[in-house]
Amino acid sequence: MSSGTDSPPQTTPAPALRTPAANDPAIDRCIICSGGSTRHFEVSGIWIRRCDCCGHLFAEIADRDRHIENTYGDDYFFEGGSGYSDYLVESRLLIGRAQWYAKRLARYGARGAMLDVGAAAGFTLRGFADAGWDVLGIEPNARMAEYARANMHVAVEPTSLEAFAGGRRFDLITMLQVLPHFADPRAAIARAARLLRPGGYLLIETWNRNSFTARLYGRAWHEYSPPSVLHWFTSESLVRLLASEGFALAAQGRPPRWISISHAKSVLRNKAAASIKHRLLLGLLTLLPERLAVPYPFDDLVWMLLRVGDTKREPAAPALLQGGFVCD
Repeated sequence: MSSGTDSPPQTTPAPALRTPAANDPAIDRCIICSGGSTRHFEVSGIWIRRCDCCGHLFAEIADRDRHIENTYGDDYFFEGGSGYSDYLVESRLLIGRAQWYAKRLARYGARGAMLDVGAAAGFTLRGFADAGWDVLGIEPNARMAEYARANMHVAVEPTSLEAFAGGRRFDLITMLQVLPHFADPRAAIARAARLLRPGGYLLIETWNRNSFTARLYGRAWHEYSPPSVLHWFTSESLVRLLASEGFALAAQGRPPRWISISHAKSVLRNKAAASIKHRLLLGLLTLLPERLAVPYPFDDLVWMLLRVGDTKREPAAPALLQGGFVCD
């Protein structure tokens, strides 16, 4: 697919499926097919497991209930590593990204109510609000949520998707570089389906494990960075997971992306010890100003727009979100 252009939905044969046993242990079960898994390789002391059935890769973490609060504190946004050295300097780039998406989505219907999951400092919301959308965000980091309200002048609730009270329906839900951070992406997708109006859209931007870039870097690929990132999808496996929760692929492509030198350095430093390629690139970037933005040159980032059917409904009270299949 070409950068920034739509391409027709692709169909991929799915494996034979059956419903899982109720007592399947969560730590080693694949969220796509509920198949068993094997330890594949280790990153930063955390094992990445590979599904024995469908090949999905996911991190082995025991404390899933506290994953968000343990991982997405202020240090994720301001202290580098697998996060950002200063997230707030990304405002211009991220607002511009949102405006690009808002313009592209205009061809799929009128503007309406939009929920941004993982809203951070509200930059995505600001871009969509400027395009005429009625916006609301949810962000578990209280400092980021407050910044969004005070500086971006958008509504952001300091909560997670799992704890979000709901009470309204949306025409669009956005998860931009968010889905692989969930301990249970299937539950997140199922919740999104219930929060959308019939025929509503889910916009996802995420990383493609089967891209040329990911295969070139192998285990040193920048997205193999647990515990921040917990799941590594291919485009095909993600479409299959979304379809099992009632979503149909409407469009997909590669987004134009700009990245600040500051953020690029943070990512590369986090991986420098594992790859000479990263060390060489980091050496070149030290010659450039921190706030300079450059086009992202690689092919591992994708976006998908998906339409939900009319069968999902948000329950009156929060319910246990579960689901999945086991490959025969």
